[in-house]
Amino acid sequence: MVALNGLLSPAVAVGSIAASLNTSSLNKRTGSISSGCGTTGALSCSSNAKGTCCFEAPGGLILQTQFWDTSPETGPTDSWTIHGLWPDNCDGSFSEDCDPSRDYTDISSLLTAQGASSTLSFMEQFWLNDPDDGSNEELWEHEWATHGTCYSTLQTSCLPEGSPKGAEAVAFFEQVVTLFQTLPTYEWLTNQGIKPSTSTTHTYSALTAALEAEAGVIPALNCDGSDLDEIYWYFHLRGSVIDGEFVPISAPEKGDCPSSGIKWLPKN
Repeated sequence: MVALNGLLSPAVAVGSIAASLNTSSLNKRTGSISSGCGTTGALSCSSNAKGTCCFEAPGGLILQTQFWDTSPETGPTDSWTIHGLWPDNCDGSFSEDCDPSRDYTDISSLLTAQGASSTLSFMEQFWLNDPDDGSNEELWEHEWATHGTCYSTLQTSCLPEGSPKGAEAVAFFEQVVTLFQTLPTYEWLTNQGIKPSTSTTHTYSALTAALEAEAGVIPALNCDGSDLDEIYWYFHLRGSVIDGEFVPISAPEKGDCPSSGIKWLPKN
């Protein structure tokens, strides 16, 4: 992997994520805690067991979602940006806003206070809100409150004794960043000869085939009309969100992009 402004760049050492990802070994997360779960337990969605601190349920179908914003543009011109990490139920349904008592605010201060300043620096470059929708802090607060509070493995009862308030949210943001860094969607598309253009159009199948050739799995593609603007990468999880093993899988359903005439517009 190569460095990007002192941080781990969104690139992987091999051209595929088809192998399982034990994200705790991908980088040194200075603010991170240990779940104590290991990665030898059951894979999420492999049974109807109830969620525990070491088995993610019911939200065991996990989506790492990314934006491609062009109007207005957000983030680097040669990278997608983070949307979130969502725990869908194994049947595709989902819950949201699971614990309002943990709707933390001022995420920047929370991360800094718990030693995750490098995670915050990365978020300030690659996890950006559409300015028409609000501040970056508002997006981060929304993603934690709406999705992060729904993980069974991130309940406060799962934390090591003596953990500071909000430690589970810090672990969530660290894990989102770490997982995103293994999913260089822009690089994978350009490796396959697909580049942003105001005129070139693509079929859905051509785009997903290109990404499958790089990643080993097929994501879901979403569009604003015919303009590609979002991608969902799917995983099952063995162990805890904090430091578990994310196992890439192909999307269980197609995204909402049309079958043809898709444009991947440049940001600039």
